Amino acid sequence: MTTDPQLWATGLETLHAQVWARLVRGVKDRHAPARHPGFATVSPTGWPEVRTVVLRAADVMAGTLDIHTDLRSDKVLALQHNPRAALHVWDAQAHLQTRIEVTVTVLTGAQVAEIWAKVPDPSRQSYGTDPAPGLPIASALAYDKRPNAASFAVLRCTIEAMDILHLGQDHRRARFERADGWAGQWLAP
Repeated sequence: MTTDPQLWATGLETLHAQVWARLVRGVKDRHAPARHPGFATVSPTGWPEVRTVVLRAADVMAGTLDIHTDLRSDKVLALQHNPRAALHVWDAQAHLQTRIEVTVTVLTGAQVAEIWAKVPDPSRQSYGTDPAPGLPIASALAYDKRPNAASFAVLRCTIEAMDILHLGQDHRRARFERADGWAGQWLAP
């Protein structure tokens, strides 16, 4: 019998629900660990690329997560070659690692007009820099910020699987897949 105070980690259903609650919190709370997940893609030349992103939406019913980006970024180019990606969230306080496998749809233009209308001006500054993200510049600040709705994209990440590891007194690991209705399966940690 465990004495672990985090009882949510002892059942598949409660573990899955806890991860979703933390993802939803990450959208609203800028200090939540899920607010800034690692986002991994594979470049067109085959190199893994990981960067930190900001979680902007989490839809439990649809099983999707949204990330905003500049349409001209390297991650969009990578996703055009391979629409699969992974997210990683480490919650040190909860001793909880969540790895999420996703297929990504890049939404632009009219598809994201309502979302763009709600993006605050300081955040809009990140979409439309000149030159485009990743291009060489002469010095560290040789770029201009020019908000441009045409450069704004939403990465709609459809979750295919979650691999969740809780490092409590007793380590527990489980995998949840869309294909089996999120039933969950315990794995050796």
